[in-house]
Amino acid sequence: MSETQRCPWCGTDPLYVHYHDTVWGRPEWNPQALFEKLCLDGQQAGLSWITILRKQETYREAYDGFDPEKIVRYNDQKVAELLANPGVIRNRLKVQSIIKNARGFLDLQEKGDNFADFLWKFVDGAPIQNHWQTFGEVPVTTPEAEAMSKALKKAGFTFVGPTIVYAFMQAVGMVNDHLVACPQHRECRALGN
Repeated sequence: MSETQRCPWCGTDPLYVHYHDTVWGRPEWNPQALFEKLCLDGQQAGLSWITILRKQETYREAYDGFDPEKIVRYNDQKVAELLANPGVIRNRLKVQSIIKNARGFLDLQEKGDNFADFLWKFVDGAPIQNHWQTFGEVPVTTPEAEAMSKALKKAGFTFVGPTIVYAFMQAVGMVNDHLVACPQHRECRALGN
């Protein structure tokens, strides 16, 4: 695939290109994978996604594979360890956000809500297929993202504003925002049907 066909946001960094070509825009249905991605998108606030992408494996190690059952039991000592870990973003609010999000995930589960179903209902259970020609056409938020953000906040999640939520929706394939000239647009569209 030539660089000119690929969505321009990933540039030429091999890690970013691999993420674009194999992860971004592909529908994700696994509740724990969705939880991880939502938490990581919250960590991105104020930073570039490539910064978080480069730390993804360290995050998985530091946060017990994003297992909400383990994360919700983190104490002050564990928080201090995370704040001293150079492999993650050492921001107290962001560390506490992942713990709060784990509580929100488990609270939903205790109410009988599957996290994947809870999230996918905002797009009626199927990816929205957009047909953007240029990067400038792609929105930073949508009514669906705003509704999901509001519901997540009500459920106790933090760092889930509409812009973060829309980036999450793009990444996990709830919307196909690959440009139509990008071969991944067609591939993701096929996965969503």
